Amino acid sequence: MNIPSKYNPKEVEEKIYKNWLKNNLFSSQINLDKKPFSIVIPPPNITGILHMGHALNNTIQDVLIRFKRMQGHQALWMPGTDHAGIATQNVVEKELAKEGLRKEDIGRQEFIKRLWGWTEKYGSTILEQLKRLGASCDWRRKRFTLDKEYSEAVKEVFVRLYEKKLIYRGKYIINWCPRCKTALSDEESPHKEIDGWLYYIRYPIKKTSNTKHKIPDYIVVATTRPETMLGDTAVAINPRDCRYQWLKDVKVILPILERELKVIVDEIVDSEFGTGVVKVTPAHDPVDFNLAKRHNLEFINIMNEDATLNENAGKFEGLNRFRAREEVLKELEKSKLLERKEPHKISAGHCYRCNTIIEPRLSLQWFVKMKPLAKEAIKVVEEGKIKFYPPRWKKIYLHWMYNICDWCISRQIWWGHQLPVYYCKNCFKDLQKDEGIIVSKEKLFQCPKCGGSNLYQDQDVLDTWFSSWLWSFATFGWPRIKKTNKENPQTDLDYFYPTNVLVTASEILFFWVARMIMAGLELMKEIPFSDVLIHGTVRDTKGIKMSKSLGNIIDPLEIVEKYGADALRFSLMMLASGGSDVYLSDEKFIVGRNFCNKLWNASRLLLLKIKENNLKIEDLHTEPDLLDKWVIHHLNQTIETATSYLENYRLSDAIKTTYEFFWHIFCDWYLEMIKEKFSLSKAKVSLTVLINCLKLLSPFIPFITEEIFQLIKTYTLLSLDNYLMTSPWPTPFSLDYEEKEREKIERLIETIKEIRNIKINLGLRLKGVGLEIKTKEEKLWEENKLWILRLSQLEDIEFKEALKRTLYKGDLWELNLKIEELKITEFIASLEKKINELEKVLNRISSRINNENFLKNAPAEKVEEEKKRFQDLSLQVKRLIELKDVFK
Repeated sequence: MNIPSKYNPKEVEEKIYKNWLKNNLFSSQINLDKKPFSIVIPPPNITGILHMGHALNNTIQDVLIRFKRMQGHQALWMPGTDHAGIATQNVVEKELAKEGLRKEDIGRQEFIKRLWGWTEKYGSTILEQLKRLGASCDWRRKRFTLDKEYSEAVKEVFVRLYEKKLIYRGKYIINWCPRCKTALSDEESPHKEIDGWLYYIRYPIKKTSNTKHKIPDYIVVATTRPETMLGDTAVAINPRDCRYQWLKDVKVILPILERELKVIVDEIVDSEFGTGVVKVTPAHDPVDFNLAKRHNLEFINIMNEDATLNENAGKFEGLNRFRAREEVLKELEKSKLLERKEPHKISAGHCYRCNTIIEPRLSLQWFVKMKPLAKEAIKVVEEGKIKFYPPRWKKIYLHWMYNICDWCISRQIWWGHQLPVYYCKNCFKDLQKDEGIIVSKEKLFQCPKCGGSNLYQDQDVLDTWFSSWLWSFATFGWPRIKKTNKENPQTDLDYFYPTNVLVTASEILFFWVARMIMAGLELMKEIPFSDVLIHGTVRDTKGIKMSKSLGNIIDPLEIVEKYGADALRFSLMMLASGGSDVYLSDEKFIVGRNFCNKLWNASRLLLLKIKENNLKIEDLHTEPDLLDKWVIHHLNQTIETATSYLENYRLSDAIKTTYEFFWHIFCDWYLEMIKEKFSLSKAKVSLTVLINCLKLLSPFIPFITEEIFQLIKTYTLLSLDNYLMTSPWPTPFSLDYEEKEREKIERLIETIKEIRNIKINLGLRLKGVGLEIKTKEEKLWEENKLWILRLSQLEDIEFKEALKRTLYKGDLWELNLKIEELKITEFIASLEKKINELEKVLNRISSRINNENFLKNAPAEKVEEEKKRFQDLSLQVKRLIELKDVFK
């Protein structure tokens, strides 16, 4: 069997993944002899196509699952997808529009049929794409938030919370998307700052018989949304604002519609905003809604579902909100009631799906009371039962939980879990009351109260997050499967729940993570997971979040096609440090490609060398010499350090540690040291190191490591596991050696590095220079002379009792290079030139890292890079000065 000279991921990855699947290597079931380790995948939307955020999130999960699997845990990675209510409905509506149809044209049942058809055709696309990354989920367990069993769980939870009076129906101001025509939660309506105007409008004053003093003809009110004035029912002032106390004795008239408005006094009014007098529009502003409740004001809704104005808007009826704004302003100008306008920054909520500016709207909706649920969810985090990585997210989580608001869970769309709520037309007399409401898990055809059949089901569906907050336990078959016996688990729910770690992005900390904690504690009486690992956001090199609309995305599948899945995974893990944001460009993935090539080439050369020397390797037992002990010592350190990092979710540090050992200690030094003395013993040590490196790397780059592992089995007679991915995680080797003896090898390596640097700094030829050495360690130098001469590119080594000058002085020896005395002046001039050049560079870097604007605006990664560069160059200048001083 020939080993290709170049590694070709296209030929390897599909073959290996199919083999893993064929042999059920990802499957997991109850095994009482093993400790469980489980992760539930953050279910991607069925509309989703793999992007770099998915690649980062799922690579982290896969690394952890593979690591724990090799450690001997019964590791389960639960896969699945989310029905993504609004997003999926939007996609299918667009498809329908191509036929010139709207969903209303074909009706709800037919439209839902189309949604299911689309789901069956495209719903698992993203999961198939995850397989190309090497995701080792137990695919037989794939769940969907709208599958039959899962739907039963959703209905069960709704009924339970309703019966506990934690779910209620109420008329409140909610976030309304006129494009999607549905309510949204606060988290689904992120605020963005936009350029707008502050309009100053004159509201006429109507004097009454109680008016005692001379007063103005109008009062000026400032607003950013003049069209909503048509729904005003009052104006408000602060009780401590002396300027406007007289308003209590008059009537204020609403411009255009000429409706009489109340004047109310409330502490909430900000006297510094605008003129200090504010308009109160109870049906279209959340602050005004609360004001109206306190002061018993009338609620006037002036907008339809699509944000066009309704009959309450008078002659503006039928206009969309922005056109209505223009017409209202024209009317005010015509009546000389628009005093002025000023540029004003507005924080406006936007629909998280279609980016439409949301409209605060009075609406009858269903809500979950969150404060009772939040109480225990706060406690478990404060007590450390659930930990956040990085820890800074704990404070952010707690701040949100302490200030939590009730959750609007009803959505006015067709795709999703229809509310298990029925209305009996016989019993249901008042829309504002709940006498005729029946909540049931079962489909109802008859009213349990009056026995009548005049029933209809609520047309709203539940917020998508209402189903996904149950993900950590509903995926295991709850409520059909109960959690019964923790000590002697009989079901998957017993065995795998609570799960171990949740890996997620920060933007769904409140959408999903916090709610999952609340659901787990309320319904399972247990935390859903013990650890929450929050990774950073994927950005471009300018620090801008990657977005399809901005055109700055990098398609992970294109990177896989170009460099291979391992190169993608390796590069992402090298960059994803401590939850920091990940800054990407195409060039960043070359790091992963280069390492894979290095791993392949080193492994290939070692195996070919074994074959060329006809070495019969049946086991890895040998008596290590000093060089062997040195490399095994470093391997032990790498195993211990990388394992500790992985246990503490420091994946980037783990891969960097392994990378440094494999490339810079094993390849750059050990394999080079043994070239002249390659033997059966050295082959065994080399294979020992290589196999253990493959194990350390397997969770990160599973394809190439598996391929090399199989090649080792082919080229040797070693009795190894069938697959690398299921072989045991490495543990340190027992070593019998003197620390001082091993350290001598370190001294030799540092000396060789210093010899190379001195030769470069003096402008000497790399080859053909002799070395003079003063030392008591002649035996050590003689035993290792061959590799020392080759790696330092020296012509010879001569031992001396005394040296004319010392170019390098270590703990155990002093060195001098055999150089021409006539060139010393040239050497000094060359050194001075280099010192001057480096000092100029240092001055430029110093200016940059001491510049407040740079520190404030540059990405943190760039700032650290510049500081590190400054330190390295400063040390280099210091060494050059010391070297120059030797010749004086």
